[in-house]
Amino acid sequence: MRIGVFLVAAGFPGMAPGDVLRGTTEAIEAAERAGFDDAWIAEHHFMSYGVCPSAVTLAAVALGRTSRITVGTAVSVLSAQHPVALAEQAAILHHVSDGRFRLGVGRGGPWLELEVFGTGVTRFERGFPESLDLLCTALNGGRVAADGEFFRFREVSMVPQARMSPVVACTSDGTVRLAAERGLPMLLGMHIGDEEKAEMIASYDTYAACRAEATGPAAHVGAALGYVADTTEQAVREMRESLPRWLEPGLAGYVPVDGRPPPRRNIPEYVDLLCRIHPVGSAEHCVEKIATTAARTGLRHLILMVEGAGDHARTLENIARLGAEVLPAVRERAVREGAVREGTVREGAVREQVVRERGPGAA
Repeated sequence: MRIGVFLVAAGFPGMAPGDVLRGTTEAIEAAERAGFDDAWIAEHHFMSYGVCPSAVTLAAVALGRTSRITVGTAVSVLSAQHPVALAEQAAILHHVSDGRFRLGVGRGGPWLELEVFGTGVTRFERGFPESLDLLCTALNGGRVAADGEFFRFREVSMVPQARMSPVVACTSDGTVRLAAERGLPMLLGMHIGDEEKAEMIASYDTYAACRAEATGPAAHVGAALGYVADTTEQAVREMRESLPRWLEPGLAGYVPVDGRPPPRRNIPEYVDLLCRIHPVGSAEHCVEKIATTAARTGLRHLILMVEGAGDHARTLENIARLGAEVLPAVRERAVREGAVREGTVREGAVREQVVRERGPGAA
């Protein structure tokens, strides 16, 4: 069971973006000390919801300040940048960090960066498969060329070369199929619960079964809100007080560039949903929630959004408490349940062998 932190670089009211970015790197250092496996950084443009416009850049800073923890992007917005340029940046971080960098990419949305960076709504709407394939080719350690609708250039050698597979943020069945057909693991958002995550994983498995190349189980990643307090009531109360201060102005920053209606959410209902479906509560409650999600979905890699309090000191405290009070119990439980499963499988194999050797009556 891998457990990481998910850092949105959330711009709560009254927090200067520079302070938020410095706090994000300090949170990753704290996550390494607390025993987390990895840290994932979100990317947003021109809004307070998240004040990091380049997850790759901030990941580079975090990798330079840590020695063990893996650092990833959740996600780099592929529709707003050139996939080969992103592959070059990923290759640099792969090499200088001795393989501690993970690249997560997503289609993004019809937001302002498409206009500002000149990539356009058309590429967002139908160019993601081409962009993703070009990125994967560029990360395959060789040469790359393009002759498609959105990219055309002569063959070039990637320098430096790196062999990496991106994780793909999936919020629709079309993207699930896209990832499955390419054998790429999914990143599933914290806006959905266990049932929807399980359904998306089942769809992925169905699409992946049609692939010509046989691959092992995909190492999907699931995001969740993670917040620990002395009691579950206290944790929920604190989230109900703090999260709307961030979400109300933050979600308003999603401005479509083509006149379509902006996204709408009932913020109090959304906060209640997050608290209900994710590990928000006492340490014991958080352990149980994580174990339940793993059992219902099959996910063995969760990343916890730890900034919900909107206060840097409280974020660092939350990371430390999760590391001390939750992670050891989750891992101990995962090892114990894994041993039980292994014993059951071994016992079944022995029983089958006896039946084969002695006949059905021997069972």
